[in-house]
Amino acid sequence: MSDVVITLPDGSKKKMVKNTTIKDVAYLIGDGLGRAAIAGKIDGVPVDLATPVKKNAAVEIITLKSKEGLEILRHSSAHVLAEAVIDIFSDAKPTIGPAIEDGFYYDFDVKKQFSPEALEKIEAKMKEIIKKDEPFLRIVMSKKDALAHFKKEGNVYKQELISELKEGEEISFYKNGSFIDLCRGPHMPSTGFLKAVKLMKVSGAYWRGNAKNKMLSRIYGISFLNKKELSSYITMLEEAEKRDHRKLGTQLELYSFHDEGSGFPFFHPKGMVIWNVLEGFWREEHKKAGYVEISTPIILKKDLWLQSGHWDHYKDNMYFTQIDGNDYAIKPMNCPGGMIVYKSKKHSYKEFPMRVAELGMVHRHELSGVLHGLMRVRRFTQDDAHVFMTEGQIKDEIKNVMALIDKIYKVFGFEYHVELSTKPEKAMGSDEIWDKATESLKNALEESKMKYVVNEGDGAFYGPKIDFHIKDCIGRTWQCATIQLDFLMPERFDLKYTGEDNKLHRPVMIHRVIFGSFERFIGILVEHFAGAFPTWLAPVQVKLITIADRHIEYAEKVKHKLLDAGVRVEADFRTETVEYKIRDAQLQKIPYMLVVGDKEINKNAVTVRTRAGKVTYGVDVGKFLEDITDEIKSRKI
Repeated sequence: MSDVVITLPDGSKKKMVKNTTIKDVAYLIGDGLGRAAIAGKIDGVPVDLATPVKKNAAVEIITLKSKEGLEILRHSSAHVLAEAVIDIFSDAKPTIGPAIEDGFYYDFDVKKQFSPEALEKIEAKMKEIIKKDEPFLRIVMSKKDALAHFKKEGNVYKQELISELKEGEEISFYKNGSFIDLCRGPHMPSTGFLKAVKLMKVSGAYWRGNAKNKMLSRIYGISFLNKKELSSYITMLEEAEKRDHRKLGTQLELYSFHDEGSGFPFFHPKGMVIWNVLEGFWREEHKKAGYVEISTPIILKKDLWLQSGHWDHYKDNMYFTQIDGNDYAIKPMNCPGGMIVYKSKKHSYKEFPMRVAELGMVHRHELSGVLHGLMRVRRFTQDDAHVFMTEGQIKDEIKNVMALIDKIYKVFGFEYHVELSTKPEKAMGSDEIWDKATESLKNALEESKMKYVVNEGDGAFYGPKIDFHIKDCIGRTWQCATIQLDFLMPERFDLKYTGEDNKLHRPVMIHRVIFGSFERFIGILVEHFAGAFPTWLAPVQVKLITIADRHIEYAEKVKHKLLDAGVRVEADFRTETVEYKIRDAQLQKIPYMLVVGDKEINKNAVTVRTRAGKVTYGVDVGKFLEDITDEIKSRKI
C-alpha cells in the first residue's frame, strides 16, 4: 500500500497507510485521545471519525471538550429527536434541525401542535434510541436521487433545500435507525454517545423564518456531556427564571413594556435613578481617562449612510423617513455623526489620541419574534466613543481602552473572557488593511497578557474587533464591551490631520463601547443582582419606618439628614404594623430599613435592619450616616 503523509495538530508530519481513518490518527497520537475522539478535520473541513485521511492532509481531532465537539453532540441530538418524532407521529414532516447554543431544535410540519404529553413521549422514545446505540451512517446520493427520495416521502421542505444545491454535486445524508436526513455532518459515531438529553419546550416557527410561509412546530432540547452538567444547566435555568429582569422590573417599578411601543422600553422613576447613577459613574470614569463628550442628531440624510457603508451593509436594520422631500435615516450607529464633528475643524497630531465619547440613542429594526425585554430592543443608548490617533499610537490606545473596560467591570464584580473577531464574508477594504488591523489588535492583547480566543469571520464590516463577554453570578455570559479598529471609515470620510512634518495624513480610529447598551446593561445588572442592587446603585437606599404616629416628627428629622447627605431615602409612615412595612421594604429589595420608636428617640438613634435580615439596635444616626455614605462612595458590592 502507498504511504499517505499527514500533518498532525502539533505540526509534525507522519506517514500513514492508505485508508487510515481519523480515528486511527487519534489513537496514533494517544490512547486517551483515541477514546475521546468523536470527529475530526481534514484540511479544516469537519468529517466523521470513519473518514479516511488523504495524502498531504492536515488532520485535527475533535473531542467533546471543544466547542465544535459540543455542536456535533447537539446536532446529533436533533437527529435523534427527529427519529423519535417520526416513529411516534408518522405523518410529521421533518424540515431543519440545527445545533444552537446549549442545545438544539427541530422544526416539523404537523397537523396539530405538540402537547406537553407528546413531548414526554418523544423524550422517552429518544432514550430508547440512545440505549440502542444506533450508528450514524453517512450516505451519498446524486441530486436526482435525493429529490426522488424525498418526493417519495412527500417532504416538500427537503425537496426545496435540495433543489437549491448545484447540479452534479454529491449530496450527503445521515441515517440513524430508520430515519434518513439531508445533512453535511459530521455526527457522533452512534446514538449511545448522547448521555444527557432533555426536551424543553415547543413553539411555533415559520419555514425559513419567513412570515409568509407555513407555521411549523419547533421542539427545543438541550444536550450535555453528562447528567451532572445537564442538572447544573437546569438549575441555572430555574435560577434565571427567578431573576428574569422583565418580572423584576415590574415588581421593583423600574421599567415596563407595552404594545404601544414594541421594542421600546418605558423607564419609570426608579429605573431612571439606576440609569442616572450609571451615567454619572460612566462620565466620571471617562473624564478621568481623558475623554470629551459630544451629541449628534438622531436623524441624518441618506447620503451620509451611503458614504459610511451602512446603506450597503445595514439598511435592512434601519428606519427611514423623508424631510422636505429628501431621504433620511434614523441612525443605527453613532459613528457617521462623529465623523462630521471631527471634520468640522482642522486637527493636528498634537491633539492625538483624541478620545470623543457619545451617549447616543440609536434605533435598529428588529423582528418582533426576537425582542426580549431590555436584552433585545429596537431603541437603545450606546455608550459609544471614537478615538482618533496616528498609526504609531494604535497599540497603546487599545491597551488604554482595555484597561478602562477592566476597571469599570471590576466595580460590578464581573469576570470576563475575550474574543478577537476577524474579517467577515461581507466586508469593506482590502485584505492588506484587514491583516494590518487584526495584527494590531493581536499585539495589544498579547502585550497586555490578555488571554483570548479567535472568533473567525465575526468582525464588523469595516474592521476587526475585540469583544468582552462578562460572566454573571449564575454563570451566563453576555457580550458587552467591544473595541473595533478601523482604517476604512477615516478614508471614506476623508479625515485628515497635520503631522509633525506639517503635511496632511490620514488618522486611524477606534470604535468602542463598554456597557454596550445602557438598556441591556441594566437588564444584565437586574438579573446579576436579582434586583438586590448594591447600595450605591439601589433606587432607594434606605426605607425609614415608624412604629407609631408619634414617631413621625423624629423620623422626618432623620430623613432630612439622610437626604442632605445625598442618600436616597423613602419614609413609610402608614398605620400598618412594623412587620408589614418591613416585609414590604424587603420585597422592594431596599438595602437598609431604619425603624424608629420610643427607644430610638430617647437615644437619638435608629434600629438598622438589612435586607438580608441582620438587625442592629440603637445605632447612632451620625454613625449610620457616616457608614452608608462611605459604602456609597466606595461603590461597594
